Amino acid sequence: MLLNTTHTSKAITDRINNLVGPSFTLLESIKLRGIGSKRMVVDKVSPNMASILNVVSDTNYGNIELRPKGILIHVTKGLQNFTWAIPYYQLVVYKTNGSSIHANGKFMHFRNDTTFKENKAFFDKLMNEKIKYDEQFNFSPN
Repeated sequence: MLLNTTHTSKAITDRINNLVGPSFTLLESIKLRGIGSKRMVVDKVSPNMASILNVVSDTNYGNIELRPKGILIHVTKGLQNFTWAIPYYQLVVYKTNGSSIHANGKFMHFRNDTTFKENKAFFDKLMNEKIKYDEQFNFSPN
């Protein structure tokens, strides 16, 4: 779900919390050693998300925030803020010359540069959280 979060309201906050869960508490975020990535350069997005990128040749940046049931990708376009909420059950991450995040027919590709390389530990944490979430629904008999 792509939302304009320039001016947050209770309705937007409730929609995000219902989809990906509320923010981690301070103690939980300390145990996880942080819940946010450093900013990364957005290289490409799917055509249905092109409206959130800067039209002029400015560099587009995005960062990722972990939530208990999903992630939030924050992107800034000029003075506007956009948030893409993705529950773990829809999240697909591809490692192709950077990283590409896919969900619901949309994607966002982050460029493979120094800022992306600094986030390697964060992406490992992201995948571990997704695996922990998916294990709740493991119905195979053992």
